[in-house]
Amino acid sequence: MSDAKRIPIGVSARHIHLTQKHVHILFGEGAALTEMKPLSQPGQFAANETVAVYGPKGSFPKVRILGPVRKATQLEVSRTDAFALGLNPPVRESGNIEGTPGLRIVGPAGEVTIDEGVIVAARHIHFHTSDANRLGVTDKQLLRVRAGGDRGLVFENVIARVSPSFALDMHIDTDEGNASGAATGDFAELID
Repeated sequence: MSDAKRIPIGVSARHIHLTQKHVHILFGEGAALTEMKPLSQPGQFAANETVAVYGPKGSFPKVRILGPVRKATQLEVSRTDAFALGLNPPVRESGNIEGTPGLRIVGPAGEVTIDEGVIVAARHIHFHTSDANRLGVTDKQLLRVRAGGDRGLVFENVIARVSPSFALDMHIDTDEGNASGAATGDFAELID
């Protein structure tokens, strides 16, 4: 693997992003998310708080909230998770939730039902602007990336997301990590 084209991998488990309004409904008026640990992207964190989510067929009792709060509540799941919930969400970039399925979210102080907001997150790579320039990558470009060990795969249609506020990191979900044998902390190789 060429050191120049190595991309750190982060395997993303199911998680939820909440609006401040929904934090207050689920955890009580005046509640705020508290940081359990920082994530790979600057300013992002896994919160101590979790919620239960209920789809038409199944549920997950402790879904980790990622902070900080967002402008829209959004649950990101793998395809396997979606089947367990009884949902068929589209593969989308984070934040693109129009026309997606909704579900019920339950916290210790209340519950909320969202009409839309469940997605299977599109695989993507966060590029700091300097890394994108070094590798000749532009924002929203679709890339091919090799990841994994003995059962490694070439991932197609990996979306490049470029910003001076990003740290270099490839995000895949648990299904993709399991299929390729890739784990958080491993490296992928940019093919083109």
